[in-house]
Amino acid sequence: MGFGDLKSPTGLEVLNDYLADKSYIEGYVPSQADVAVFEAMSDPPPANLCHALRWYNRIKSYEKEKISLPGVKKALGKYGPADVEDTTGSGATDSKDDDDIDLFGSDYEEESEEAKRLREERLAQYESKKAKKPALVAKSSILLDVKPWDDETDMAKLEECVRSIQADGLVWGSSKLVPVGYGIKKLQIQCVVEDDKVGTDMLEEQITAFEDYVQSMDVTAFNKI
Repeated sequence: MGFGDLKSPTGLEVLNDYLADKSYIEGYVPSQADVAVFEAMSDPPPANLCHALRWYNRIKSYEKEKISLPGVKKALGKYGPADVEDTTGSGATDSKDDDDIDLFGSDYEEESEEAKRLREERLAQYESKKAKKPALVAKSSILLDVKPWDDETDMAKLEECVRSIQADGLVWGSSKLVPVGYGIKKLQIQCVVEDDKVGTDMLEEQITAFEDYVQSMDVTAFNKI
């Protein structure tokens, strides 16, 4: 079990395939599992690994609050597809070796108690807000124009990258290519969002992160549903 070496192209490809149908490493919200995998990477994934890059940018936005994310951080080899060999050495159980490579010591254990308390408080606040939330959910229909760099940009890959962006409250709809001149076409794509979960700023930040394909993004139409 594992992803292999996440500093190598092979490891990043395994991560990309694993995230093709997932928003996070485990479950449906960011957790310590995402933190463990994120910290094992030295650089962002390349643009052609759009699922891994989408996940990387998402987890990077939680950097300041990562200690309060739910879950318990485990060894890197405990995450990922079951059919991949763990090459990180994290499966070793020899207690002496563990002592030799312990980089955190007792301070980490003390901090984990504080982190646990913070997580419990935030979960309690979340459950309280969820219970009070009205049944009616405000939604909007948004039409986006996503422009490539030139007429040589792979528009099928560009659309695949855009649709790889997943979030609670975001549903992608129909799309088409619209000529803009000089042989260049832009991607016009529709989506429906829940207003309190997904905004145009978040969409623009994540779409333009695919900078090898995307020059810019504009909101063409925005209608409340």
